Amino acid sequence: MWSARLVWNTPENALAARVRERRARGDLLDLTEWKPTNVVITYPADELRAALARPDPTRYEPAPLGAPAAREAVAADYGAAGLAVDPGRVVITASSSESCSLLFKLLCDPGDAVLIPEPSYPLHDYLVRLEGAVPIAYRLTYDGAWSVDGASVEQALAEARERGARPRALVVVSPNNPTGAFVKRDELARLAEIAARAELAIVSDEVFAPYAYGPDPARRAPVALAPELTDAVPAFSLGGLSKSCGLPHLKLGWIVVGGAAPDASLARLELVADTYLSVGTPVQESLADLLALGAGVRASIAARVAANRAALASGLAAAPGCSLLPAEAGWSAIVRVPSVRTDEDWAAALVTEAGVLVHPGYFFDLLAGTFLVVSLLPHPAVFRQAIRRMTAFLGARG
Repeated sequence: MWSARLVWNTPENALAARVRERRARGDLLDLTEWKPTNVVITYPADELRAALARPDPTRYEPAPLGAPAAREAVAADYGAAGLAVDPGRVVITASSSESCSLLFKLLCDPGDAVLIPEPSYPLHDYLVRLEGAVPIAYRLTYDGAWSVDGASVEQALAEARERGARPRALVVVSPNNPTGAFVKRDELARLAEIAARAELAIVSDEVFAPYAYGPDPARRAPVALAPELTDAVPAFSLGGLSKSCGLPHLKLGWIVVGGAAPDASLARLELVADTYLSVGTPVQESLADLLALGAGVRASIAARVAANRAALASGLAAAPGCSLLPAEAGWSAIVRVPSVRTDEDWAAALVTEAGVLVHPGYFFDLLAGTFLVVSLLPHPAVFRQAIRRMTAFLGARG
């Protein structure tokens, strides 16, 4: 009686059981927390309340692509970063996940294929499946820096065709979570050539773009407006309040529409979005204020991430065989650990014996080594204590 889009029977695995048992003791330090509202970040609560109280709560003027003021606010926010975005090319959604869902509805019929990157956060796989499409992975490679494996993209296209799935879209995550790598100009040029030849659209998830650790002229963002895209490649860049302003609970995201045939994309997206009208009016009317207030929250998060990343790098110096992989942006860090155990065994042992919760690398499809992934968001006192426990355990057992 249920659809076969997902595997619905997901029993508790061994790691989850250990986490549950250790949490019951009350001394588990969690380095997998990615919700900024849960890690003692200072928010301008009074100003946020005032911003949300200003709209008329009785007013409702549905606009499928988003309220004009909200679209203008997003464009102005890009403009403040030196990026020219036409408000008419902005679509307001309830989240970046909904942005993906709308775009997969726009681009795919049931059974079509969407190419998604590995390693990456395992969200897009679910979003593709929930639209009745087929996710097919292409690889990112690491040789001191992360890059898109162009040959793997070609192999993913061939796999889709062998499975009878028509390739329709290619997802990039820039910067990637957890690698923290941006798509570079030369990579995008190669991807645009492949996409034009294969008649693919490019969907670029850029929610962590505001958290670059420094400038780099080789980067390309927003991808949807990149000159490397030809007239044959529709392109879409995604953002949202959840990451850019640390406001996941206010449920607003956006799509910047670019590349080939943007007017045709917008007209079709308008029909799809009009079917749902899922974005609340008050948050749209408050958006300009929320983006302004969010800049301060973003600065606090960026400072937290920088301090915790420095503490992690310093702590790992005491753990032989362990190293911190370089990154360009984001809230995550990848730690290479000795291959004397699997990543899942390391994660389970850290929970049971050290009282520290981290993600095993397989959760993100990290291959070619043994890796653990940690969030850089926890409160510094919690983070430093967890790193001391973790590095002491890794150093003694590695």
